[in-house]
Amino acid sequence: MKNSRNIFHILYMSLFLCLCPLLSPAQEKFGGTVEFDRTVWDFGDVLLSDGALKCEFRMKNIGAKPVVIYTVNTTCGCTDVSWSREPVQPGRTAVISAVYTNDEGPYPFDKALTAHISGLSKPVILRIRGVSHQKEEPLETRFPVHSGKLGLKDTGLKCGNLEMGGSKSEEVQIANIGSSPMHLTFTDVSEGLSLEVDPSPVPAHSTATLRFKVTAVDGMWGKNWYYATPVIDGKPSGEKLKIFAFTKENFDSLSARERADGPKPVFKSSTYSFGKRPAGTEVTASWEFSNMGKSPLKVYKVDVESEQATHTDIPEIPAGGKGSLNVSLDTSGMPEGETLVIVTLTTNSPIRPIVNLFITGWIE
Repeated sequence: MKNSRNIFHILYMSLFLCLCPLLSPAQEKFGGTVEFDRTVWDFGDVLLSDGALKCEFRMKNIGAKPVVIYTVNTTCGCTDVSWSREPVQPGRTAVISAVYTNDEGPYPFDKALTAHISGLSKPVILRIRGVSHQKEEPLETRFPVHSGKLGLKDTGLKCGNLEMGGSKSEEVQIANIGSSPMHLTFTDVSEGLSLEVDPSPVPAHSTATLRFKVTAVDGMWGKNWYYATPVIDGKPSGEKLKIFAFTKENFDSLSARERADGPKPVFKSSTYSFGKRPAGTEVTASWEFSNMGKSPLKVYKVDVESEQATHTDIPEIPAGGKGSLNVSLDTSGMPEGETLVIVTLTTNSPIRPIVNLFITGWIE
């Protein structure tokens, strides 16, 4: 019986260790060269009296050659940054440290650190953010969306842009507004989405960090929402989380020549104006364009910022060929006055992976 228990324990621990990578959604790889433990540091709610805020981002060299952090630029003088200057050997870790002065007033802050790293064609963007307050506010006020013990600032979260084959991580603060520890898990999680809560369980009347990562799903281009239902102490919540991310093409493997010879969509105009129309009128916006590149143009997806719109499909456009796009917009129920609807195309063009078109007019 003792041996059976030992065997069960070994099997359990083996399964646990296999699942551990799934429980670290904040780690993010760049070009198969480096991996960051996080790309966002969310301080949450802080007081001006807390003084300067410090944080660290850890970068691991996952490639086969030494890596150098050339420089790390900040967006303003309110953030001081330092980093490891020596080459980072394969398998070793370097640190980028940041100090935010926290003296800009009782406002939200969001500061970008732009790290230029050898072996990467694009810099890595790191962010520090939070909300500074003049005085302490009740937890229930700082997290106004409540579902049982769970307090949120919003149920709609943003993960930003990611590239096909890659992933993007973010984090936000959540709260346990209850009087006992809160065990928080998730169910009905969309494909490509992973989430982690730290600490877990969340102590009574305290805050925690919710880290989430979106991994691009093959075929899911452009604007997409990913969903997860919180499970609080074993009971599904009535509030569903929705996380927005935009997926575009990854051109890192292309040579300079391949980029130059790629497709090049050129539009005669980016804006279609329908003038003044009575509410309830159906408007059809049209655009004509040419592929001025040397490779076929593919439009993976057309996103229109209106649930009352439909659009035509765009077939593959050969090099030197022409194409068109029609968007029909039902103005019923839309507010009177000036109107702007954005149409976003996700393409395979290295110089224009995202094309924004605009429908404008006046609804009477």
